[in-house]
Amino acid sequence: MTRADLTKTPREVAAMFDGVARGYDRTNAVLSVGNAGLWRAATGRAVDPQPGERILDIAAGTGTSAAALSKSGAKVIALDFSQGMVEEGRRRHPGLEFVQGDAEKLPFGDDEFDAVTISFGLRNVQRPQVALAEMYRVLKPGGRLVICEFSRPPIGVVRAGYFAYLRYVMPLVAGAASSNPEAYRYLFDSIKDWPDQTRLSQWLRGAGFTRVAYRNLTTGVVALHRGRKPANAAIRASVAQRRARSTESSTSTDAAVSSSFTAL
Repeated sequence: MTRADLTKTPREVAAMFDGVARGYDRTNAVLSVGNAGLWRAATGRAVDPQPGERILDIAAGTGTSAAALSKSGAKVIALDFSQGMVEEGRRRHPGLEFVQGDAEKLPFGDDEFDAVTISFGLRNVQRPQVALAEMYRVLKPGGRLVICEFSRPPIGVVRAGYFAYLRYVMPLVAGAASSNPEAYRYLFDSIKDWPDQTRLSQWLRGAGFTRVAYRNLTTGVVALHRGRKPANAAIRASVAQRRARSTESSTSTDAAVSSSFTAL
């Protein structure tokens, strides 16, 4: 499997990134026309790592961002679903801790991290709202979430030009720069179908985050989203109750559907 489709089956997504791990950072720099480093720097400033903090970098890839964050003196754990990315990251950054894991089922306990960040990875998760709930769970009260993700430029003419680049120009560039250009065709499809800035902000609030805000980078080609896990225990309790009701409702609906099929 060289290219995942938009069902985003975890095995297929992992296999796709396994195939591009070695040249991933170089190809991204080319495809982003040099903006990848600027986006990474903006994300680092938003995370604002402090000495002694524990930070989780999800979809960390080969660890480029995690390595930069760790220079602050923070303890950074780099997590990625792709074994190929994890192996390449360990080769490049032997001093970093890499973990292979699923964003929808993080292999950590509750309230472990001062900050959680994910760059250009939430879009590849099969159930992003489940992943957001997991990020909320592992954050300490008052902990901060930073998401850097492709988005939709709000200005129509910019948006049209951007999508034209993704559809027509990027495949040609990927063909020259990547060892697996077919995988990068998935990039256009996933960006085109991804929710805009307002919708993703709603998902963050729905997961329980407060102080939710976003800032457009490069005219909205990318958006930097931020949120906080409430420090107030009463607010966290309210979020837990709401989530429990939602889970009970989903379970009841699933049971009703199952019963109807059984009756048929």
